[in-house]
Amino acid sequence: MVALLAGSLLFTAACSGSKTPSWNGGGSGDATGNAAGAPSPEPTLSTVAVTSPAAAATGVEAWSDVKYTSEDPDNTTVKVTDSQGEEVKGTVDKDDSVWHPAQSMDWGSEYTATVSTPAAEGKNNTVTSTFTTMKKPANLVRVTSFLGDGNTVGVGMPLIIKFGRAIPEKYRADVERKMVVTATPAQEGTWHWISPTEVHFRPKVYWKAYSKVFYKVQLKGVKMGDGWYGRSDLTVDMKIGRSLVMTVSNKTKAMTVKQDGKTIKTIPVSLGKKATPSSSGTMVVIEKKEHTVFDTTDTDPAGGYKTNIDFAQRITWSGQFIHAAPWSEGVQGKSNVSHGCVNVSEAMGKWLFGRTLMGDVITVSGTEEKLKNGNGWTDWNMSWDEYKKGSALS
Repeated sequence: MVALLAGSLLFTAACSGSKTPSWNGGGSGDATGNAAGAPSPEPTLSTVAVTSPAAAATGVEAWSDVKYTSEDPDNTTVKVTDSQGEEVKGTVDKDDSVWHPAQSMDWGSEYTATVSTPAAEGKNNTVTSTFTTMKKPANLVRVTSFLGDGNTVGVGMPLIIKFGRAIPEKYRADVERKMVVTATPAQEGTWHWISPTEVHFRPKVYWKAYSKVFYKVQLKGVKMGDGWYGRSDLTVDMKIGRSLVMTVSNKTKAMTVKQDGKTIKTIPVSLGKKATPSSSGTMVVIEKKEHTVFDTTDTDPAGGYKTNIDFAQRITWSGQFIHAAPWSEGVQGKSNVSHGCVNVSEAMGKWLFGRTLMGDVITVSGTEEKLKNGNGWTDWNMSWDEYKKGSALS
């Protein structure tokens, strides 16, 4: 019966005289002869795709990566351009199929990502996708460097970055990744969080004398918690001077001064008396004042003093200095009479002051009190293993 029915249909179509047989679309074809509701042509397949940021996305963070897929990862190229068509610097990780920007993108700006692979038969090999970065946030964190371009410092000088707001722990690793230190010659080092608002960098051993140090802090647009972002980037290009290291022994009551590994002077000293001992530990010169006044009457009205001081070099925040003390010259090298400072003669104070740099190292040993970390730039008062634990990347 099926065969007979099929034959009947063929016969009817052949004899009806109709130009459009009813069995080939009936009378419902469109002007092109395609049947209404027929499947659309299959879209051309592509060898690549941008998966993030989404096409036409807005409010994209300024440090966002571009993620993609590719059938030929090894031969894939990625290019990101701004609204003027200028290429944005970045690096491609082909293993993870991601493009990383080399710096933050501008606030509230449109960018285009173009991903390409070699041509493949029947497939698109290039895809573009646009996105727009977030508007400039209202909450921005100020970032500053203690040192500036052109500074020459001692071999113990830490690099110091301060923040205008406490950085929560969960964001510190991302912050560290955006702070890169380059030394010439190369030297191993790490960042160490002194507090939520301050981070230091030091090498494993003292900086190599006469080396060059450049650091780039790229924190504009970096997340810093609770809707806050880094305000700006900064760079510092500086130098390390000759090596000058001071070693003070309470046992001998003497300071040994070495420059570039060679002893150039041995200086008699008087350290802190038992009631106000000097701190034993490794410190660095924080600041220098050729003439100043020590005034402790505000904190100790009964036993305080107010004295003119020459050639003062601060080594702790609590008030310990290397300084000239002509009143104790008779006992220097013999006994301790100071309020915790390293007393030297007027002549030796002037000699030493004329040779030191901020960041020069002083180690005191054999006193009744140990240096407390944080009382000055105490980065060298910790072992390397201990110091590394202060990094969010450790």
